[in-house]
Amino acid sequence: MVEKDKINVIFDTDIGNDVDDALALDMLYKYADAGKIKLLGICINKNGVYSAEFVDILNTWYGYKNTPIGIIHNGVECEDDAINYAMKVCKQKGDNNELLYKRNINDYERLPEAHILYRKILARQPDSSITIISTGFSTNLYRLLNTNADQYSPLRGYELIKRKVKRLIMMAGCFNNPRMHEYNVVKDIQAAKRIFDTWPTTIVTSPFELGAKILYPAKSIENDFNWIKHHPVVDSYKSYLKMPYDRPTWDLTTVLYGVEGSLWFSLSKGGYITVDDNGTTIFRPDERGNRYYLMATQEQCKAIKDQFIKIITRRPKHIK
Repeated sequence: MVEKDKINVIFDTDIGNDVDDALALDMLYKYADAGKIKLLGICINKNGVYSAEFVDILNTWYGYKNTPIGIIHNGVECEDDAINYAMKVCKQKGDNNELLYKRNINDYERLPEAHILYRKILARQPDSSITIISTGFSTNLYRLLNTNADQYSPLRGYELIKRKVKRLIMMAGCFNNPRMHEYNVVKDIQAAKRIFDTWPTTIVTSPFELGAKILYPAKSIENDFNWIKHHPVVDSYKSYLKMPYDRPTWDLTTVLYGVEGSLWFSLSKGGYITVDDNGTTIFRPDERGNRYYLMATQEQCKAIKDQFIKIITRRPKHIK
C-alpha cells in the first residue's frame, strides 16, 4: 500500500481503565504493520501515573517507539475505577528480577499535553486527512476545540479541526436504553456535550450496547499466544480480572470501524446526538445531521469477533 493510501490515525484513549483499550491499541499496531494506517500519535485522556509508561512499553515492544505520546493534566479522576493493569505491567519483572519490558522515554512528565500534541500533528498533515479514534473521555478533544493560534498553526482549534480532520470515531453513548449513562460520557459530561454539539466534522460513535454483545474470548488469551513467553497485552488481560473471563469489545469495535469502515457493521441514519445533564445520549435522525452510530446483527457480531481474534493473535511484524 502506497503512503497516500494509508489512513492517518490519532488514537485518544483512557488506557489503564479497561483492558479493551490495550486490545484496541494492539489492533492499531497490526494495522500499521499491514500498511493500512499511519499511527501519528497516541493521546491519553485520563489522569494517572502509569498510562504513559504503559503506552511507551507497547510502542517499544511493537516496534513503534517513536510514536508521539500526549498526556493530560487536571483531567478526569478515575484511578480507582478499575484494576490498574497498566501499573501491573509496568512493574512486572522477569527472571533476573529486572523490569520485564523495555521503555524508550526517560521522563514521562515532560511529554506534551495532548491538546498541544494534537495541534502539532494536525498542522503538519494534509487537509481532511486525519481520522481521530477516541476510546475514552472527550476532555482532550474539548480542549483542542478551544485552543488558540500558536507556533504550530495560526488557526484556532475549531478551524484547525475543520481543515485537517476528516472524521471522528468515538466509543461513547448508549442508544437502546435511556437509563444507561455510558461511562465515557458521564466522566466528563460537559466535554461530551460540546463535542457532539459543535465538533465540525462527521462523528460516528460505537455505543455501549454494541461492544457489550461482542466478547473477546478468554480461551484465545489462554491458547493463542504460545509463540511467545511474554506479551504485554496478554499480561494486561490476565492481570485485569480473574481468568478466565470474556471481555466486551467496546474500544475494539471503534478501531475496527475507524480503519475498515462499514464492511462489518450497520450504520444508523444521519442525525444529531445530544447529551443531557445526566449523561444520557439521545439520537435524533435528521438528513441534515452528520452524527451516526454503529449497530450489528447477530451474524455481524460473530464475524466481528472472529476478525478481532484474527488480528490480535497475529504475530507483530517486529517480533521474530
